Amino acid sequence: MDEEFTPLDCLLSPGTQKICLVILNQPLEPHVFHALWGKAAIRACADGGANHLYRLTDGQQECFLPDYISGDFDSITSDVKTFYSEKKCRLIETADQDLTDFTKCLAIMVEEIKGRQVQVDTIVILGGLAGRFDQIMATVQTLFHAQKMTELPVVVIQGSSLACLLQEGRQHRLCVNTGLEGSWCSLVPVGGPCVTTTTGLKWNLDNTVLEFGKIVSTSNTFEDHDPQEGRKPVTITTDRPLLWSMGIKKIN
Repeated sequence: MDEEFTPLDCLLSPGTQKICLVILNQPLEPHVFHALWGKAAIRACADGGANHLYRLTDGQQECFLPDYISGDFDSITSDVKTFYSEKKCRLIETADQDLTDFTKCLAIMVEEIKGRQVQVDTIVILGGLAGRFDQIMATVQTLFHAQKMTELPVVVIQGSSLACLLQEGRQHRLCVNTGLEGSWCSLVPVGGPCVTTTTGLKWNLDNTVLEFGKIVSTSNTFEDHDPQEGRKPVTITTDRPLLWSMGIKKIN
């Protein structure tokens, strides 16, 4: 089965994808935040993500109310929690310590989408790719959990990076001609060896086994293209879940 997807459509104005947004407990970049918030059908914060939302929207907090905030509430400050509670935002306490606040917040988002019968193309996660290395790996772990929760693509964006986990057994056709793509991209076999074939990259793979300790396709880039016609799509076939990441140009 072919899966066609434009990873950076969510940052386009207006763009074509209908999205939902989850804000994690990491600093927000104003331009990226506003590009996503305005088009999101459902908006949520994972615990301390509410602190960053509150600070970024200083003086206008009432115009930027999330649909819900979830977590064990060990990171959200008391004044931020009180503010959103008074504004009738749902506070959903999730105390399970076997799962991260991100994973739990995402699970609730999936149920919200089903319950509201909202038409959604992509779930976008803001944050999760910076700071502590173990927390970055926890973000990747949640992408694996996500594939058991939903068929929807889950895209993580922070800084100059985007990451998503490609499902196994499919040919993925990634449209990379929005003008927002940076120069680099990568395919990382985080869950185990992946037999992978690609087109559209400078260094393509042909039934190549990607595996730590052997070959990992980092610091790849897109094949040369006609400036007038733009970049050709990247196609990726993999027999195991495979982490795709790519650069994002600075949004002004």
